[in-house]
Amino acid sequence: MEWIESLSGQLIGLDTAPLIYFVEEHPRYLATVRPFFQAIENNEFRVVTSTITLTEVLIHPLRQRDAELARQYREILLNSPGIFCVPLSAEVAEKAAQLRSEHNLRTPDAIHLATAYIHSAAHFLTNDSTLPNVPEVQLIVLDNLGTSSDK
Repeated sequence: MEWIESLSGQLIGLDTAPLIYFVEEHPRYLATVRPFFQAIENNEFRVVTSTITLTEVLIHPLRQRDAELARQYREILLNSPGIFCVPLSAEVAEKAAQLRSEHNLRTPDAIHLATAYIHSAAHFLTNDSTLPNVPEVQLIVLDNLGTSSDK
């Protein structure tokens, strides 16, 4: 996929939804996100995300008492060599506050974007087309790629 090849050698910020689509094999988005996660495994680029992602992805498995799904999320986020799940720092918290104040974002979205920004990610993979453009971090919105199975 051309969009994945264009990410080669870069650091990419990761939102929660693409990870959920991959792990839970979402029928509409799996064909789009699977090559992305394979490219991470092949060391084509690296990914940064906040520990808020871990919080968000564990909600459903914990509610469903699905220990295996929770384990899969933990394994990917905490033990994948190309994925850096970073704790919330004061610098990220301040940037998130700035983004919230300027764009009226929800706190998790602001933290995700701030994490990508502070860690110098070139892009941010999401499926939230309402997120604002942040200087120096180009949004990649899955629905805008034109590669999901319904298009």
